[in-house]
Amino acid sequence: PAASWSGVLQDSAGSASPSQLSKERLGFRCLFCITFKIYLIFFFFLLLAGAFLVPYFIMLAICGIPIFFMELSLGQFSSLGPLAVWKISPLFKGVGMGTILIVSLVAIYYNMIIAYVLFYLFASLTSDLPWQHCGNWWNTELCLDHHVLRAGNSSLPINISNTVSPSEEYWSRYVLHIQGSSGIGDPGRIRWNLCLCLLLSWTIVYLCILKGVKSSGKVVYFTATFPYLILVMLLIRGVTLEGAWKGIQFYLTPQFDHLLSSKVWIEAALQIFYSLGVGFGGLLTFASYNTFHQNIYRDTFIVTLGNAITSILAGFAIFSVLGYMSQELGVPVNQVAKAGPGLAFVVYPQAMTMLPLSPFWSFLFFFMLLTLGLDSQFAFMETIVTAVTDEFPYYLRPKKASFSAVICIALFLMGLILTTEGGMYWLVLLDDYSAGFGLMVVVITTCLVVTRVYGMKRFCRDIHMMLGFKPGSYFRACWMVLSPATMMALLVYNIVKYQPSEYGNYQFPTWAEALGILMGVLSCLMIPLGMVVAVLQEEGTLWERVQQASRPAMGWGPALEENRSGAYVASLAGSQSPKPLMVHMRKYGGITSYENTAIEVDREMEEEEEEESMI
Repeated sequence: PAASWSGVLQDSAGSASPSQLSKERLGFRCLFCITFKIYLIFFFFLLLAGAFLVPYFIMLAICGIPIFFMELSLGQFSSLGPLAVWKISPLFKGVGMGTILIVSLVAIYYNMIIAYVLFYLFASLTSDLPWQHCGNWWNTELCLDHHVLRAGNSSLPINISNTVSPSEEYWSRYVLHIQGSSGIGDPGRIRWNLCLCLLLSWTIVYLCILKGVKSSGKVVYFTATFPYLILVMLLIRGVTLEGAWKGIQFYLTPQFDHLLSSKVWIEAALQIFYSLGVGFGGLLTFASYNTFHQNIYRDTFIVTLGNAITSILAGFAIFSVLGYMSQELGVPVNQVAKAGPGLAFVVYPQAMTMLPLSPFWSFLFFFMLLTLGLDSQFAFMETIVTAVTDEFPYYLRPKKASFSAVICIALFLMGLILTTEGGMYWLVLLDDYSAGFGLMVVVITTCLVVTRVYGMKRFCRDIHMMLGFKPGSYFRACWMVLSPATMMALLVYNIVKYQPSEYGNYQFPTWAEALGILMGVLSCLMIPLGMVVAVLQEEGTLWERVQQASRPAMGWGPALEENRSGAYVASLAGSQSPKPLMVHMRKYGGITSYENTAIEVDREMEEEEEEESMI
């Protein structure tokens, strides 16, 4: 959703006087100060309340915000997708290839989750939710119906450790029919109801991206805003339930011992990457459609702060309902709370059955999940399609609709394994390995290439050309040291403390673990593979080839000639103008604030060239 929001936040960049530009700079500084103070308030609030949220905000400040801004800057400056943007340094084009591989694997299982949501959405269109009671053909003797217990006025605490809720058996035995599979090596039969839901989800995605950002951008106005209405409704309903405070207290109770666990920090980093879309190429893709002077500095803080507030509100909405469940069942909150798919498809659906008008609240909840899931899936698909069409513009751009259909059909066919009785095992394997350490390696490499190979001064100068000011010391420190060092430490610790995947009590066999590791390693291997290809395309000695391949390509820079300045002048194919400033003067009839910025950039580059020649 954050990647989609970055495409929604458009800004009409008109001409401005130098005095107006200085006011804009002052406004940017004020915005940064206000946002920073808000983050400090959030941090101290969380430090005093729920310590388990502290890693989330630390990782957001160190990795999330800086890399979010970096990706937006790269995409907007070049107007290129995650593959073609590596004209910045062709030697590392494999990073873009690794990104596309990761996004493709994630898109396969992510749309399966949307299919599950559609299944529950249709199941909610009834007067009595099918997972509300025991006694169905899929239920076992372990099924415990809380409605029967309440009718019997049981006042004693219930031991639910050896029982199964109706919603859990509905999910595992009816929706997944996982009893028909003995493990990941025995997928069983295709569940045709799930297969049809998966087909429907891919059809919806294709229709929404049919015309690229022109169609998906309009849909996102609804899918990115309507969930807030549903979330507020669920929050109001949740906090008014009896026992809601028990869940909220559990949500905010300090658990400082969890801060010593590496898993918490790694999960916080992955949550930042998933919620903001960092490292998945979606930010680059949507930013590439921005105007050259779009205020992405402001957009960065709006989106990241909005994402953090949304996460907190969602926590209150969920844990207030869990507190109500705890009150109804007479058990601690930690016995009803579950992580992973169990929260969305077991615990919360069970909570809906305890409310009056349960089908209505269930439908709202799953409709909210549907819109949120489609947001992310739009970003994944736009990333894949834009990346490949940018590589072959003359062949694919005129046939973008047909190419999008081919991609959707191919990913749908690859996702059919997930619709089988053992499909959940494959989904867990994809979820654990497709975007784990491979995503970390891709993001770390991007930071190092931009700051070390391309150069921090040059990158800051590019941002200066777009926004009229250079990023401050906070961003430079994070890009140079803090972000890559933090992610590197987490990556190493994750490898050292490696734990095999599991689903419930099921332990994955060795060959499945090896397959999962191979998925993660394959995206990393794209980087050296891209290096080999880039070096072979150059001439000279090996070191000369490496140096030539690491330099920006001739076509690197702003997409429009009128936005080019300094070293980017006349580097476009067929360029006729010696100075893009003249294009501006003919177009606007005078020099605007952005032309003053171009003059400043030219002057800085000339001074640097003189200093280098003197040395």
